[in-house]
Amino acid sequence: MEDTQTRSRSAKQFVIKVGHRFDFNAHREFRAAYVQCPPGAEYVVDLSDTNYLDSSALGMLLLLREHAGGETANVTLLGCRDEVRKVLTISNFQNLFRML
Repeated sequence: MEDTQTRSRSAKQFVIKVGHRFDFNAHREFRAAYVQCPPGAEYVVDLSDTNYLDSSALGMLLLLREHAGGETANVTLLGCRDEVRKVLTISNFQNLFRML
């Protein structure tokens, strides 16, 4: 995931921009992007450029959710394309994350 980026909109909101493919090859960069952010922060995962994700990407999102506070986590999945939204919906991720 060579184009993963993290930026802070504020001291408590962090945006992680994911590239075209969100798969196991993105694991190291994705984890590095969120571990630098404090637990309890608001996380936005920008998937607007993502056109492919697999089961390892789903696992990475669950690890981010755990890091962010589990059931009390504030994680938003932003800009999901139809094909990405379909995978997330089949996996019932709309019950775990806010999807915009």
